[in-house]
Amino acid sequence: MAVSGFEGFEKRLELHFFGDIDDDDGNNMLGLRLLDFESLEQVLLAVQCTVVSAVGNPFFDAYVLSESSLFVYPTKIIIKTCGTTQLLKSIPPLIHFANNLGLTLQTCSYTRGNFIFPKSQPFPHTSFQEEVIYIEHNIPNNLCYRKASVMPSKLPAHSWHVFTATLLPPLKSPHHATFTVEVCMTELDRLIARKFFSRDSKTGDLAGRDMTELTGIDTINAGAFICDFAFDPCGYSMNGIDGDRYSTIHVTPEDGFSYASFECVGSVYDDPDDIVETLKKAVRVFMPATVSISTTRCSREVWTKVARALQPLGLKCMSFVMDEFPAAGTISYQTFTAARRK
Repeated sequence: MAVSGFEGFEKRLELHFFGDIDDDDGNNMLGLRLLDFESLEQVLLAVQCTVVSAVGNPFFDAYVLSESSLFVYPTKIIIKTCGTTQLLKSIPPLIHFANNLGLTLQTCSYTRGNFIFPKSQPFPHTSFQEEVIYIEHNIPNNLCYRKASVMPSKLPAHSWHVFTATLLPPLKSPHHATFTVEVCMTELDRLIARKFFSRDSKTGDLAGRDMTELTGIDTINAGAFICDFAFDPCGYSMNGIDGDRYSTIHVTPEDGFSYASFECVGSVYDDPDDIVETLKKAVRVFMPATVSISTTRCSREVWTKVARALQPLGLKCMSFVMDEFPAAGTISYQTFTAARRK
């Protein structure tokens, strides 16, 4: 294991707002999508990353960042950053800019795995306790239903850190038709990892497109529009847009601390086999030695099918835990290891 290297494990923040975003005729307005690029740049300056590519559709805007991704919906923002970014420093400016648009924070959710290089993380990410203290200091007091927990596994290097806060009592929380799946993969197959190194000094959108096609990432969800980017000398990010749903992949391919993440959104109205097939395709692209999968607001049927689906890929389920959180509902966390590389 390298003494120090690029931190692949992301920090993820999701903020939901409420307010009147309709005009006098009842037409739906853009809400948070009205934030101008200069405002977003101020937010990302606090985090210490920049936009490298962007795309939008009638439902939301998706930004590939120098360290991961940003998604902006009318009343929801998801920001996910890796490396030594200071993600939680985005909370004060995001709340400020949202308030200027007449929007009020309703829920805050923060998740991350175990850092590979925890001692390299800057404040406020030096520990989960420090992160929780920082969030609680920077969100409104009326988000009084709060919970922080570290979900363990049988793999010492893998656990799932979760903090949620909401102003809504549990019985009054809205029903969510969608759920989120976050996949973290380490020790990628070396031959596959090499495909994420830039060739002939090619980087950017065109090189990203080459990596997308060369690795089969474009087959994970063939219906999605993909915005991809290749970094110098290595690394890859992509955002997929499919109607009102996003997917995103980030790859740190260096040997010794290789890492890839895949995140997507499913619906309770979908056939559960659909999300399972998507996860199988994503994991097959990277053939990792270890995998962790977290699902938020997901049904028991999907959890169990996920565990069975990865078995044919040579991955054995090592642990499974679940817990209830304000606003987020049920969160499950499963870990897997590949028998071939024990």
